[in-house]
Amino acid sequence: MIACTEALGKGRTRRHGTVIFNRYIALINMHGKASAMGGRWMDEGRAGKRILVLSVPAGAGHTRAAEAIRAAACAVPGIAEVIHLDATAYATPRLRQVYADLYIMLVRRAPAVWSWVYDYTNTAAPDGWAHRLRRRIERRDCAPLLAKIAELRPDAIVCTHFLPAEILSREVADGMLRCPVWVQVTDFDLHRMWVHRHMAGYFAGNDEVAFLMEKHGIARDGIHVTGIPVMPAFMCRPDRAACARELGIDPGRMTFLLMGGGAGLGGLSTLAQRLLAIPGNFQLIALAGRNAAELAALRRLAAAYPGRLVPQGFTDKVERLMACADVAITKPGGATTAECLALGLPMIVNASIPGQEERNANFLLEHGAAMKAFDAPSLEYRVRYLMAHPAELDTMRARALALGRSHAAAAVLAAILKQTELIDACV
Repeated sequence: MIACTEALGKGRTRRHGTVIFNRYIALINMHGKASAMGGRWMDEGRAGKRILVLSVPAGAGHTRAAEAIRAAACAVPGIAEVIHLDATAYATPRLRQVYADLYIMLVRRAPAVWSWVYDYTNTAAPDGWAHRLRRRIERRDCAPLLAKIAELRPDAIVCTHFLPAEILSREVADGMLRCPVWVQVTDFDLHRMWVHRHMAGYFAGNDEVAFLMEKHGIARDGIHVTGIPVMPAFMCRPDRAACARELGIDPGRMTFLLMGGGAGLGGLSTLAQRLLAIPGNFQLIALAGRNAAELAALRRLAAAYPGRLVPQGFTDKVERLMACADVAITKPGGATTAECLALGLPMIVNASIPGQEERNANFLLEHGAAMKAFDAPSLEYRVRYLMAHPAELDTMRARALALGRSHAAAAVLAAILKQTELIDACV
């Protein structure tokens, strides 16, 4: 029986120093003995591999990719358990604030500052003083994470954020961690901080990312072009009519899905009001995520446009909203765009976060799966254009579907399982 287990930040510990270090060494040694037994958990009586997935809540995409890998394990024979941890839940509050809270604050309030940070960290020498200081602080502040990994004794680790990959790279180099560590890049571009030595392998969203990995010195045989993992629900497009009935909308009318990511960024209510002023027989679904203020504003707006606007808060059924839509108007986050592509949903990308999302947008534009809106008037123009040119929309839909990789998560687990079995055969 396969167990798919979620453990997001439970049992946080803040112990530091010699006690944690000694416990960590002892448990790592125990893990070495268990691995030599062919991956069987002798103390639990279960056969199969235990995979640990580490994410960081800097935006929703890293967490969603990790959850997709965890969910896919239920259909992959040979895996006993996949555990997903928020790596910053086992770090000091200071580190969590830097990598999660500060990131959200910058992209919301100071995108120009974030753009500078993104470019600087991408081009700065990896062995420069700033990166060396940052890595020293990370290692010190993540001692509880290392203890938790030792306690779990995984056969392999997958990182969907560069922070845990960077920390574990040093542990592997020092011989403190014996299980293979993999890296899943969650955008259609490669930032330098994702690249670390001593990783077992890398998973890329497309061929260009794989090319960039190789240029950064990653061995070609360690690079797997799998796509960005999406949840199993995106492997098959849900029935549009059934999903429309759930929302109380007309499945025959042209429908736009306005999305602002998990944090509800992008001034959704203002954009929705502008779009609803466009003449035409269309309806709008607006997904506000966890942004309560935007959701309230959208609900007030819906009262003024009965039957045309459906506001939605955070949901774990995004695929059913996408199934109702002809076009998604969205920030081009890696996870969101991968989900749209998996379902063949064309996009108008807007409100891009500088750095990774701008590069995601470029990928979609180059392949004809999306249009880009630079501001509210250009968004309005593109909505009007697509309403007047349904053939163009059909072309975009076909191109989006051709780019989609709905089985990415299963491909990731298959590659990991193949390698761990090869390791076992050599023991």
